[in-house]
Amino acid sequence: MIPSNADPRVLGFLGRGLSLELSAVQLYSTQAMLVASWGLADVAEKFRAESAEEMGHAERIIGRMLALGVAPNASQLRPVRLGSNLYQLLEHDYEFEVELVGLYKAASEHCARTGDHDGRLFFEALLGEEQEHAKGLEAWMQELQQQQ
Repeated sequence: MIPSNADPRVLGFLGRGLSLELSAVQLYSTQAMLVASWGLADVAEKFRAESAEEMGHAERIIGRMLALGVAPNASQLRPVRLGSNLYQLLEHDYEFEVELVGLYKAASEHCARTGDHDGRLFFEALLGEEQEHAKGLEAWMQELQQQQ
């Protein structure tokens, strides 16, 4: 591997992002299995799709790290937080997505300040996708509340 002269803060954002994205894969995969055991096959399929999307994010981060000349390193996976009903699962998911949004917002702002145009575009793309996911979770929770 070629030694990297990349901004250490950008590498930190990428490392944290990779850890969170892989944690999200674990979270959504676990939730898919849990809700399937509750008989919620359609919901399980939604969680499987979310897991695949988050894996795609992780792969993009790995690609970016390799392009910058560093080996990917997810330092720590988060423990999976479960619940006793779908609404509780979605609350945990929403909190997780808000954390990802905050990370990618800070990363894109840092890249903008330092003139890293490619880095800014990379993080802004992830930011937009995670913001949409958070909005979708919010809408799903509101729908569940209205059904009660």
